[in-house]
Amino acid sequence: MKNISKFRLTLAIIFVILGISVFFYVPKIVIGQGSDTEIVNKEIQGINSDIKNRQEDIQKIEDKKKQLSEEIKKRQKEKSSLNNQLAILDNRQAKSELDIEITETEIETVKLGMQKTDIEIEDKNKEIDKEKTHIAGVLNLIYKRDNVSSLEIILLNKSLSDFLSNVKYLEDINEEIKDSVDDINKLKRQLENEKKALESQNEDLNNLKNELVEKSKKLEEEKGTKIHILTQVGKSEREYQRLLAEAKKEQEDAAAEIASMEKLVRAKIAKLEGHELGFNDDGLTWPVTKNVITAYFHDPDYPFRYIFEHPAIDIRAGQGTVLKAAASGYVARAKAGPNGSYGYIMIIHGDGLSTVYGHVSKISVSEDDYVIQGQKIGLSGGMPGTPGAGRLTTGPHLHFEVRLNGIPVDPLSYLP
Repeated sequence: MKNISKFRLTLAIIFVILGISVFFYVPKIVIGQGSDTEIVNKEIQGINSDIKNRQEDIQKIEDKKKQLSEEIKKRQKEKSSLNNQLAILDNRQAKSELDIEITETEIETVKLGMQKTDIEIEDKNKEIDKEKTHIAGVLNLIYKRDNVSSLEIILLNKSLSDFLSNVKYLEDINEEIKDSVDDINKLKRQLENEKKALESQNEDLNNLKNELVEKSKKLEEEKGTKIHILTQVGKSEREYQRLLAEAKKEQEDAAAEIASMEKLVRAKIAKLEGHELGFNDDGLTWPVTKNVITAYFHDPDYPFRYIFEHPAIDIRAGQGTVLKAAASGYVARAKAGPNGSYGYIMIIHGDGLSTVYGHVSKISVSEDDYVIQGQKIGLSGGMPGTPGAGRLTTGPHLHFEVRLNGIPVDPLSYLP
């Protein structure tokens, strides 16, 4: 009898230490998961289909742009005539309109992507809430189990087999908590990544909107160029050819004068004792506020490329914008342009560099002046028919050249 009593006492102690009641089993339940998931999947599939359609639209527009570019190149190789030039401008306008259409479609695509991300974020939040609810239920179970008295444990487990089953269940519950915590951490990481993607899409959308505004402005400039030409020559081919000849001569004279003056001024500086021209600036700075480039260095789409290669970048700048020296140096040439002829300023810097500022409507410096980087040197122009604009201006902007040892180079390679 004593041995039996000792056995029962030992068994009771084991129950107290390790026991768990089957009454407190709480299964992991996800209510309506199949229905919610199906709805979310259908929404995402619909958005993906819309995105695919937008991408196909963009590809079709790109194909049209390619055809226009080929037509422009073909026209540029043909003999210059008024009709040919107008056709080039018309094609450029059409190409700009397609650029706008592409940007608008890309904006729609980004908005769809943002809508998709919003749905995915909402879905992940629901999953996290379900996992939290499940963990709360399991913790509640464990809390109740911890408050079960020794007597209750002995009474609720009728046999050693029941007891061992409950010990196994305790292990399963602990493993389930770990799995749920892991699921929450995984969902949280996915949520963080999706939120970052949403922020990136928002940034892309703002950039595209700004790009759309700039492309619309460029389109208006294209139209202005055509109107300006027609205003000057009407429909007269003879008048157009005369204007081309004048514009070509004007540019050739300016190029020759710039090259000559650079050699002359550098030779003059070299003879001055203690006046060695150094280049101590931190590179070049923008002569006007950094803005949209309307024509690039040797731009293949430059409207008058068949007359001369474009040796500069054109920077959008309103009529009368303050011009600043891109680097310190000596003013080699400051030519006013009365009666709509071409006006420009040329500055000689150290390290073989020089800069030219074209379509200047007002000059604030004199030849042989020494100017420092950022100093006001004049005002921009380019409005057709105004001083300094030139014969074939494409509207208000700054024509900005950078030359290395007298040879034009791409200014964007030197600007920050």
